[in-house]
Amino acid sequence: MLQARDIHKAYGKLEILKGVDLEVKKGEIVTILGASGAGKSTLLHILGTLDRQDRGEVVLGGVNVSGLSQTKLSAFRNEKIGFIFQFHHLLPEFTALENVCIPAFIAGKGKKEAELRGRELLDMLGLGHRADHKPSALSGGEQQRVAVARAFVNRPAVVMADEPSGNLDSENARSLHSLFLELREQFAQTFIIVTHNEHLAEMADRKVIMKDGLIISGN
Repeated sequence: MLQARDIHKAYGKLEILKGVDLEVKKGEIVTILGASGAGKSTLLHILGTLDRQDRGEVVLGGVNVSGLSQTKLSAFRNEKIGFIFQFHHLLPEFTALENVCIPAFIAGKGKKEAELRGRELLDMLGLGHRADHKPSALSGGEQQRVAVARAFVNRPAVVMADEPSGNLDSENARSLHSLFLELREQFAQTFIIVTHNEHLAEMADRKVIMKDGLIISGN
């Protein structure tokens, strides 16, 4: 599903990634752990094409994304990669359903098709009755589930999550972690998750440990 080879990244003189290699199989849940400053989020952003490496290459679904133009890369990212962040980044002026549908609209899907898929996902996540509510009317756990539905609306090849339960209480965090397992079972979904949460890390198929810009275990 994904291969990263010899990934280097520096900001000025500060070297963040020092030659990272990682392979992830289809349907695998991989968590990336490590102390602050280890390079976890930087790696995730490069794997998710949100940032470009200085050296090395990323191949996702057989496509070498390192060689894509910015326009093609944006379209590829929207279609093939779902993102879930610690803060849900829902647009406050739109309803839950409208927020879920935004990536589908960007991909050129029609309103009817996008909303059908969006309602299907919200129903599956237990939020069908909240589809027409704006984020301010939703709890933190509900807002994060809307963000999960949004990540899935284009049927991505891989979902990348950066501390997805970091802003939730323990009950909602465990519920979200269980949801990831359910989605993997239902869709053979691939997940790459940066986390400090040991419960989530233990649920994964594989734990990748980073230290000082390198993977020291699990690759």
